[in-house]
Amino acid sequence: MTKAASTADQRPYHHGDLHRAIVGAALDVLSESQSTEFSLRELARRAGVSHNAPYKHFADKRDLLAAVSAAGFELLAKKMSDATQHLDSPRERLAAIARAYVCGGVNNPALYRLMFGGYLAGQDNGRPAIERNAAESLKALLVDAISDGALGRLLPNTVANTREINGAILIFWSQMHGLTLLLVDHLVGPSEKADELSESVLQSMLDGLANVIPAIPAGVWVGPPPAG
Repeated sequence: MTKAASTADQRPYHHGDLHRAIVGAALDVLSESQSTEFSLRELARRAGVSHNAPYKHFADKRDLLAAVSAAGFELLAKKMSDATQHLDSPRERLAAIARAYVCGGVNNPALYRLMFGGYLAGQDNGRPAIERNAAESLKALLVDAISDGALGRLLPNTVANTREINGAILIFWSQMHGLTLLLVDHLVGPSEKADELSESVLQSMLDGLANVIPAIPAGVWVGPPPAG
């Protein structure tokens, strides 16, 4: 055994906040490499702990990636919230949310695909609970803007309006998700125009929703899938 290997094996298990450190290292690697093909050993090295330490917090790589996705949702929700902090108009708030959403995906496509793609879906199409819970904060920002009148009229967040609010969110999300992937895959560009493009798409969409808000069919969910 080499001296270097011996030193690595003797790294302590304990860390001030090992869970956060490993997730932070994974976010860094994902951003740098734009690939999920990294090992827990590599993350342990970056965090300065023994290669076995991550297994104290994560059962396997999927468990780790679920935590990374949840962190991605938390970061995106904060960007959206910060972008709307000083805006009084619900329509302007929704536009700021749209810009933050699209730019988040364009700036880190690998994290975006992890959050909104099928990588973490189980055999029953369910998603990890930690991810679902974090994703709910994004939906809440949309619900607040729509309820407050972003579509041209107040739409109180009540059970009676759930299908209509979800219908509006489905239209919004479909448009913004589609635009994000088109930009990421270089089918629309340049990416530097993401703000202007999202604004143009959003305003056209809002003009349509101001006339008709489609209620989704009964039994359809929009957003984080319900627990199975």
